[in-house]
Amino acid sequence: MTSRAYLGELELMLLLAVIRLGDDAYGVPIARELETLRGREVSVGSVYASLERLELKGLVASTLGDPTPERGGKAKRFFRITREGLNQVHETRRVLTHLWQSLPEPSLKRL
Repeated sequence: MTSRAYLGELELMLLLAVIRLGDDAYGVPIARELETLRGREVSVGSVYASLERLELKGLVASTLGDPTPERGGKAKRFFRITREGLNQVHETRRVLTHLWQSLPEPSLKRL
């Protein structure tokens, strides 16, 4: 991650959910995945808004699926992580792992 800022918490979780879901990564399953992992409700609207920002940054790409009768003829918008997105996920993991591993042992004096 040379010139870009590090991934925020929600951005990282969204990218990880997109990776986990693979070809089934669209709004509702992504929101459910985050709800399951975080243990709290996530709105589909906030998921789509964040995914649109990630797409503008080049970290995800989207395609429209075929329209379905279940959705009133609307198409699902599927997301996939880009190479840059995957690079940023790995870099964020590397930095966070280093930070966690370099923390001093907690002592009662510091708490």
